[in-house]
Amino acid sequence: MGLAGLWERCKDPASGETVRSFTIVTTAPNALCSPIHNRMPVILDPADFPSWLGEAPAASEQLQAMLRPFPAERMEAHTIGPEIGNVRNDNAALIDRLKTA
Repeated sequence: MGLAGLWERCKDPASGETVRSFTIVTTAPNALCSPIHNRMPVILDPADFPSWLGEAPAASEQLQAMLRPFPAERMEAHTIGPEIGNVRNDNAALIDRLKTA
């Protein structure tokens, strides 16, 4: 999965050090994500990767058209445990599906 992001590298005027920053671009949620949150990351279709990354030419309008909710039918959601909310937890089991009754 590729998320639309923006990055920047600039000099901090106070220290002169190079500062690197990035952001993940968000959009309105699709039907699958709207019960979970009021926005979602822009998930790019693999066919759009070259244009988004500047490897293929793209007009501004073409890039802006990519900033849409990913089709819900191409996604799935499942319930996970509350351990995901603690930054001290760091293991693959965090994304295991919870058993439902």
